[in-house]
Amino acid sequence: MQALSEAIDAINRVVGRVVSWSILVIVLLQFAVVIMRYVFGFGSVWVQETITYVYATSFMATAGFSLLRDGQVRVDIFYREASARGKAVVDIVGTLIFLWPVTGLLLWVAFPYVARSFAIFEGSRETAGLPFVYLLKAEILLFAGLLALQGLSLLIRSGFVLAGRPLPKPNV
Repeated sequence: MQALSEAIDAINRVVGRVVSWSILVIVLLQFAVVIMRYVFGFGSVWVQETITYVYATSFMATAGFSLLRDGQVRVDIFYREASARGKAVVDIVGTLIFLWPVTGLLLWVAFPYVARSFAIFEGSRETAGLPFVYLLKAEILLFAGLLALQGLSLLIRSGFVLAGRPLPKPNV
């Protein structure tokens, strides 16, 4: 079980570190849009939509990484002052009652939505827009999947804490 938890952590760590560089890409693309518009006098729907795609990727793909780093919102009333065992109980209850039902619902609802988009290779509504809307929609599945997997890792780690054998803190 420890190996599974570490593998999930490693996946979200790699995804988070790689995708975090997308913020720099957003800044550079936005700078390019401003220069193109105000210096050269033309705009590009393609570049503007690329900014939206990259931003969506940076948000959706790093949700699991955020949970790995304890960056998710919790009810601090219970969590902040709790012992390690108390935190483990809150993490288990939160994952089973909130995280997994929400990610499960997202996967269940989004799968047909994404499948329809892939079936027609859905593209932008803009004439000069990007033809990859189906890939953008697929990030909903990536978001829910990576977050649910990180929830599994959190459950495993919390179980070890309750058993009195806490695992080492993940290296993020």
